[in-house]
Amino acid sequence: MDLHALVDYLNGWVWGLPLILLCLGAGVVFSIWTRFLQVRHLKGMVTQLWQGQASASGISSFQGFAMALGGRVGTGNIAGVATAIAMGGPGAMFWMWAIAFLGAGSAFIEAALAQVWKEKVDGEYRGGPSYYIERGLGMRWYGILFAAVAVLSCGLLLPGIQSNSIAAAFQSALKVPTWASGLAVTAFLGLIIFGGVKRIGRVAELAVPFMALGYMLMAVAIVVIDWRRVPEVFALIFRSAFGTDAVFGGIAGSAIAWGVKRGIFSNEAGQGTGPQAAAAAEVAHPAQQGLVQAFSVYVDTLGVCTATGLMVLLTGQYNVADGKGGYLAQLIPGVEHGPLYTQRAVDTVLPGFGPGFVAVALFFFAFTTLMAYAYYAESNVAYLMRGRHPKWGITAIRAGLLGMTYFGSVRTAGLMWAMGDIGVGLMAWLNLIAILLLAKTGLKVLRDYEAQVKAGTPLCFDPVKLGIPNTVCWNDRDREA
Repeated sequence: MDLHALVDYLNGWVWGLPLILLCLGAGVVFSIWTRFLQVRHLKGMVTQLWQGQASASGISSFQGFAMALGGRVGTGNIAGVATAIAMGGPGAMFWMWAIAFLGAGSAFIEAALAQVWKEKVDGEYRGGPSYYIERGLGMRWYGILFAAVAVLSCGLLLPGIQSNSIAAAFQSALKVPTWASGLAVTAFLGLIIFGGVKRIGRVAELAVPFMALGYMLMAVAIVVIDWRRVPEVFALIFRSAFGTDAVFGGIAGSAIAWGVKRGIFSNEAGQGTGPQAAAAAEVAHPAQQGLVQAFSVYVDTLGVCTATGLMVLLTGQYNVADGKGGYLAQLIPGVEHGPLYTQRAVDTVLPGFGPGFVAVALFFFAFTTLMAYAYYAESNVAYLMRGRHPKWGITAIRAGLLGMTYFGSVRTAGLMWAMGDIGVGLMAWLNLIAILLLAKTGLKVLRDYEAQVKAGTPLCFDPVKLGIPNTVCWNDRDREA
C-alpha cells in the first residue's frame, strides 16, 4: 500500500458516519442547552470584539478574533467549498450553513472553557483543550493525548493543504512553478512565526479583515450582476440538500457528509483550535471571548464560504461527481475541483482578472491560516513540555511546519487534503467529547455573564463563587489590566 492509499484508508476511518453525527449532534445539544445563544447574543458577539484590550500577558479580543479567523479562513473557503460542491452537489452549501449555525454554540463553549482554565507560560497566556481537559476533567493523560494530536495535526498534517492551494493558484494564474511558490511561502512564514505570538496577532489583525472583506465584495459584485438567478440558485441548494432535486437528489447523503466535513474544516467549530486563540486574549469574563469566537464561525462560513459558493453556482463553473467515477453535472469538463472553480467563476464576470484575484486572495487566506497553525502547534508543545524548557521543542515544531509547508506545495492536492482531514477529524473527536463532558461549566459561565449584563454591573469573573476549581489565572488575579 503506497502513502496515498494508506492516508485515504485512515481518512475513511476517521471521517466516518459517527464523526458526522457527533459534529451535528454536539451542535444541536449546545444550541438547545444555551437557548440558541447564537441568535440571542448576536449583537453581543459584535460589541465584545472591542472590549478586551491587550496586556503584557495577552492579546486584545479583536486580535484573538483575528487570529482565530485567520485559522478558520483559509483554503477551505475556496478550494474546500469547491470540493464540497463537486462531491456533494449544490446541497452541500446548506449543510455548511447548518454546521456553522449549530457550531457557533460549540465554539462558544470551547472558547469560554479555554478562558476559564488558561495559564501563563513564559509570560504569555496559553490555553485550549489540553488545559481544560486536565484541569476541568482531571485527566492529564487525555490532555497529553490531545496536545500530541494537535502538534501532529497543526504542525505536520495541515500546513501542506494551504501551501498546495497557494502553489496551484499561482501556477494557474501566473505560471509560477510550484517549487518556487513553496520556497517563497516557506521563507516568508519563517520570518513571521519566529517573531512569536504577539507578531502573529499583529499581522492577523491587519491582514484578516482586509482579505475577507475584499473577497466578499467581489462575491457581492457577481451577485449584483446576475441577481435574477439568485432565487434559482438558492432553490437549487435547498432542493439538493434534502434530496428533492431531479439531478442531485440521489446524492443527498453525500451533500450532508461533504457539507459537514468541509464546514468543520473551514470554520473549525468544535475542532479545538479556535479555543487556543481564545485563551490568549485578555478579557474581564470568559464569556466575552466565547461570543467573539462564535461570531468568527459566522464570518467564516456564512460570509466567506457563502461568497465562494454563490460565485461558483451563479456562474455555473463546477462539476458534480456521481460517486461512481462519473458525473451528474459536468459544466466545465476537464477542470479539477479546487481553486480553479473560483478562478473561472470570477473570470466569467471580469475576464482576465479572475485567476490573479483568486490567487492573491487565496495567498492571504492560506497564509494567515499557516500562521495560526504555527501558534496552535506551539501552544501544545508548551503544554507538553511545561516546566522543562519548551523553547527547543517550539523551535523544532516550527522547523517541521516549515518543512511540511514546502512539501505540500510540490505534492498532489489529494494527498494533502486527505492528510489534513485526518488531523482535523482526530482533534474533533477528542475535543467534542471533552466539551460535552464539561458543558455544565460552560453553561455556568454563560449564565453568570448574562446575569451581570442584565444587572448592568461591570463584568467580573469569580470562579470560586461559581464553584469552578483549578482556575489559576483567575484566582491569583495575576493578569495585568
